[in-house]
Amino acid sequence: MRLSPLQKYILKFCYNSSARVVSRTSFAKFYEIQKFKPKQADMVNIITKSLESLIDKGLLVGYGVRTPEKWYIKEVRLMPAGRKIARRLLGEQQVLPLRISKSNHKK
Repeated sequence: MRLSPLQKYILKFCYNSSARVVSRTSFAKFYEIQKFKPKQADMVNIITKSLESLIDKGLLVGYGVRTPEKWYIKEVRLMPAGRKIARRLLGEQQVLPLRISKSNHKK
């Protein structure tokens, strides 16, 4: 299963959280460490779509308000399948953003 960096962050954050239910406002911290940050409105939409995707995959359960048009997700909780994937993600080695210039390579 392919997960975006934001989705991986959400799963790891929920797994490491001491609270059983996690508020969605804490997921905006993901963009504090990013070099290029989207606009605030875009950030909310991206987080919402990532949460909905994780809920559709059965990795999270969302709590919120239902209107006739859409859901407003306020909190999420990790499901057993999500817990398993988060454990696997914590075991993976992180990729460092190293850039190697071609002029430094020896032939």
